[in-house]
Amino acid sequence: MHGFSKLAMSPATILVLLAVATASSWTVGAVRPHKSHDYERVFDRQEADRVDALPGQPLQVGFKQYAGYVTANESHGRALFYWFFEATHDVEKKPLVLWFNGGPGCSSVGYGALEELGPFLVQKGKPEISLNPNSWNKDANLLFVESPAGVGFSYTNTTKDLSQFGDDLTDSSIKRDKLTNDSYICIVPGHYVPQLATKIMEGNKKSHKKDRINLKGIMIGNAAIDSSSDDRGLADYAWDHAVISDELYNTIKTECTFPDNGEEKAPCNKAWNDFFDAIQDIDIYSLYTPACTDTLANASHSNSSLSSWNKLISNTPLSKIHRGRPYNTYDPCVDYHVVDYLNRGDVQAALHANVTGIPYAWSPCSDALTSWGDSVASTLPDIKALAKAGLRVWVFSGDTDDRVPVTSTRYALRKLGLATVKEWRQWFTSDQVGGYTVVYDGLTLVTIRGAGHMVPMITPVQASQLFAHFVDGSEMPDKPVV
Repeated sequence: MHGFSKLAMSPATILVLLAVATASSWTVGAVRPHKSHDYERVFDRQEADRVDALPGQPLQVGFKQYAGYVTANESHGRALFYWFFEATHDVEKKPLVLWFNGGPGCSSVGYGALEELGPFLVQKGKPEISLNPNSWNKDANLLFVESPAGVGFSYTNTTKDLSQFGDDLTDSSIKRDKLTNDSYICIVPGHYVPQLATKIMEGNKKSHKKDRINLKGIMIGNAAIDSSSDDRGLADYAWDHAVISDELYNTIKTECTFPDNGEEKAPCNKAWNDFFDAIQDIDIYSLYTPACTDTLANASHSNSSLSSWNKLISNTPLSKIHRGRPYNTYDPCVDYHVVDYLNRGDVQAALHANVTGIPYAWSPCSDALTSWGDSVASTLPDIKALAKAGLRVWVFSGDTDDRVPVTSTRYALRKLGLATVKEWRQWFTSDQVGGYTVVYDGLTLVTIRGAGHMVPMITPVQASQLFAHFVDGSEMPDKPVV
């Protein structure tokens, strides 16, 4: 045996992030084993979570995969769903990467695993999945977690868990032990990732050296990290890219004060409502690709399962809306294909998902999003502290994302006041410019040319290259790669 099975028998190598036991040893279970029979129980549990094959999966994929539930809070009836993929080679030497999608409240399984960087991609109009030639499990062991409870297949029987939506639960749900391989936390949410990494670093300071989590770095992409900067950059980017009129732009700049807490007065909120009305017919997450029209959407059979996004737009205050989920990208209606696939009974059975008979269909984002309310306005203090502590901190941004645009990211990072170590320059994918990068003291910013909000989907080759350099700790190439 190797990888998951072999390493699981090593002594208590468990990292539970968001109550999912994760580590390079990949012991899956809600308890920490101390005695021999405990190890046997954990081993039995992980073997039960082994996914032999998925419906429509290519044969001989060359890596192992595991999926299932871990109890986060037994008294609350809270359980989180995970999907883990071993690296394609050198499993025991490859780092662990834990991937979150944001929203908050959107599925890392539906987006990250099946639309962006996982080993499989759903197929339009076909009951099958194909291998992703640019999967990130070539460089790392990948773990996708549907978090918090109420997202995707993860569930809770306690209503309060849904209003205490993300950041606080993410922090307080950590159970920890030692981690032997390098470990990284990625990627999209600008709130989950810095706060979770901060909690791990704080725990390491209080722990014996042998018990510390070997966290090496975090990577954050197209993420809302500072409310004031997010709002200001959103307006500036839209005007600069000829998406909104001079009049609307001037109204936003006049009526809005862009406070740190994101709370604006009625005239500003009206201007923002006019803003979203003005851009509703384009794909704000990928400015220059086609939007998913009603005609295309109706060709799929799962419109009702995407109702959570419609409810979000109509019921959620502006300050929450524009931190919303990635809705349309390169295949503008790919969400519908994922919904169709993950709601199949044979797929759920293969993934050991929906074992309790959740009384609703799987959907990309949770309706509980409308009651989310425990997020801080800015995670810049966490990001700065992590950078100063020596953690590898990379921030990336697709430059055609008009939801959390690169303009917002640059405004936010400017507030950190970090010294520039290496000046702004271009980087290359093959013989073409892949984007631009600047290295600050403790933090690297990388832009991806032509990519929208979901960078690995729009520009998979550049995204895979970015990830490989991040894990390796090497700079993006400054000359054509031939």
